[in-house]
Amino acid sequence: MFSHGADSAHDSGGVGVSTAGATVPARFVWPYGGKRVFVSGSFTRWSEHLQMSPVEGCPTVFQAICSLSPGMHQYKFFVDGEWRHDERQPTISGEYGIVNTVYLTREINSVLSPSTPGTRMDVDNENFQRMVTLTDGNIQDGTPRVSEAAIQISRCRVSEYLSLHTGYDLLPDSGKVIALDINLPVKQSFHILHEQGIPVAPLWDSFRGQFVGLLSPLDFILILKELETHGSNLTEEQLETHTISAWKEAKRQTYGRHDGQWRAHQALVHATPYESLRDIALKILQNGISTVPVIYSSSSDGSFPQLLHLASLSGILKCICRYFKNSTGNLPILNQPVCTIPLGSWVPKIGDPNSRPLAMLRPHASLSSALNMLVQAGVSSIPIVDENDSLLDTYSRSDITALAKDKVYTHVRLEEMTIHQALQLGQDANTPFGFFNGQRCQMCLRSDPLLKVMERLSNPGVRRVFIVEAGSKRVEGIISLSDIFKFLLSL
Repeated sequence: MFSHGADSAHDSGGVGVSTAGATVPARFVWPYGGKRVFVSGSFTRWSEHLQMSPVEGCPTVFQAICSLSPGMHQYKFFVDGEWRHDERQPTISGEYGIVNTVYLTREINSVLSPSTPGTRMDVDNENFQRMVTLTDGNIQDGTPRVSEAAIQISRCRVSEYLSLHTGYDLLPDSGKVIALDINLPVKQSFHILHEQGIPVAPLWDSFRGQFVGLLSPLDFILILKELETHGSNLTEEQLETHTISAWKEAKRQTYGRHDGQWRAHQALVHATPYESLRDIALKILQNGISTVPVIYSSSSDGSFPQLLHLASLSGILKCICRYFKNSTGNLPILNQPVCTIPLGSWVPKIGDPNSRPLAMLRPHASLSSALNMLVQAGVSSIPIVDENDSLLDTYSRSDITALAKDKVYTHVRLEEMTIHQALQLGQDANTPFGFFNGQRCQMCLRSDPLLKVMERLSNPGVRRVFIVEAGSKRVEGIISLSDIFKFLLSL
């Protein structure tokens, strides 16, 4: 095996032919890069190396298709002069060290259609319609997991798209961006957010001539919690005149660190329209924030900045969906059921000691418990469920701005107000739970394709999609925007 090296490679366009008799086509995939990659195994008696070809559009993924006899086979990869095995595939230790194994049967395990991404081969042969794809073998409720090759190909193409497109692709044809002066009273600021129907606003320091931060629903949540604890020591006049700047500084001192979106002595986390969508997405994920201002300045020192847009993961995801929607063959995972993809958080199985239950609340739980959970769990929204864990509604951070209506925050007690009552502040008093499910509660089934979940998450204001059981709407899992991007970007 090791004495022949790459000199004995069989150059047949990546297709090797096994011994005579009934054979089964099998595809071998090496998704870890290299310059020259070969596969060898028991089916070549370890004496011949089959050259693997890069997948079109994804040069770090190599594949080879071989017609093999049914049964157990061992194989290994020869990458740039070094023998390697795939740690994510089944392995055994034997005469040739650690090798991968695959068991092929005569049954049809999976189908390679003519439009299968990653190959230019015309599939007009019945044998090739019975393609056996090597996967990690994991099963969830009887459904095979999506192959590692499909994941790597999809990640490569998404990364390529995001790297080639810039912040300019996020700019709408028309629209407005509202900014708030840091000397504006906090309470007035949240009235503006509520009246304008926006969850976040950039902060402008007129003295420095710069954008210095963002005012978000989390600020209002923390303010309400402070008022709940120390409100008796503050007068109504003080509450109405407390400025954004004063609150941000108090927040920094109280929590012992700078706000992730408030930099009193540092540059604000922002993006320029020239930055790639990949870099913008990474800024959002790495800083743990929901929005990044897109700012343009013609001056080298950043003076006279122009606020162009507020970039978010949902906006970037909308670009991805729009680009790949009519060519889903370029992303093999888009049509895969979400339950077959290692993505999101799921209700733990009975007896699984390593899983944590999903954070959910009943409609009659206190608003205080909801706010505590939003802050402590670091999530954007919480599913509101009945006694059977069936989805009724969702309470999100941005819902807190509804308390600005008629100055409800001045006389409400968080421990006494229920989530149901808090949600009705922004709705008609007779609106039942679930009425806004089409907008507020974005739901999918575990059998729905990934593309459907991504399209739901690309809607403005949606940060999480709830995976529910058909009919009962019992919550089975949650997939967030950050889950999608961490998966696609291999973070």
